[in-house]
Amino acid sequence: MTQADTGAFATLPLVITGDSESVHERIRRDRERIRAALTRHGAVLLRGFAVGGVEGFDQVVRELSGTPLTYSERSTPRSRISGNVYTSTDYPPQEEIFAHNENSYQAVWPLTLYFYCVEPPLTQGATPLASTREIHASIDPEIREEFERRKWMVVRNYSDELGMPWQESFNTDDRAEVDAYCERNGIRTEWLGGDRLRTRAVREPVHRHPVTGERVWFNHATFFHVSTLPEEIRTGLLEMCGEENLPNNTYYGDGGVIPDDVMDHLRACYRAASTRFDYERDDVLVVDNMLSTHAREPFTGPRRIAVAMAEPSSAV
Repeated sequence: MTQADTGAFATLPLVITGDSESVHERIRRDRERIRAALTRHGAVLLRGFAVGGVEGFDQVVRELSGTPLTYSERSTPRSRISGNVYTSTDYPPQEEIFAHNENSYQAVWPLTLYFYCVEPPLTQGATPLASTREIHASIDPEIREEFERRKWMVVRNYSDELGMPWQESFNTDDRAEVDAYCERNGIRTEWLGGDRLRTRAVREPVHRHPVTGERVWFNHATFFHVSTLPEEIRTGLLEMCGEENLPNNTYYGDGGVIPDDVMDHLRACYRAASTRFDYERDDVLVVDNMLSTHAREPFTGPRRIAVAMAEPSSAV
């Protein structure tokens, strides 16, 4: 293990380098140390190992976390590569994807994320990380306490024209199945004309990590808020469909509007905590989804990153 802790928060990610052995041999020998490092640092980068392609990557997930999870209640387009290994978000390469915790808008989310660099980009294209412990500590206490008191609400609109169709997001064509899933997971459904669906869910903004017990800032309130979109996209969407029909937007849990200065402050906290590294071929990045956010830089070149999710977790 090649990096030391710095400052109040552990180095993110911790880099573990390979030599002549495969990544599977290292995991078999050091699995508990790797898992402990993941909890301590929030992310571990396995670099310089023979992985064995996407099949080998799938095996890494199984060796460290068990069976990969199906991507359900989707909010972004992905393509399945093999089994439950997917492409990273299919999003224009010139656009940034803002920092977020995977599926933190859901009642159940993956505790561990895996990224595998099949083909690195020519420029940029990193997966920046940020400690949710550091973000939690840096948020103005009054802002944090108001969110904890009022919670936060995500409103999503599903259609063929904007965002994602509900059939793709929920992996079914059956409205009754969607309603049943939403009822189980604390989501209110509203079926609209033209086979459109609107959902609302109120979630906690702060959670305790199931292993460490630490309070972490874990939510999609900033990522889904309309003001986080690039200005040109935001203006176009609002002109096209109005606020109530946006694919995604967030509010306080009681429906109140989150002020612009609050959103500016939250985005600044995410960015201040962010750190990055350049991908190398065969890098495997393991992320504790509750201890670290992840993002995506714009990039040039091919950039092929395989992703997988594992270990379902919840607020219960």
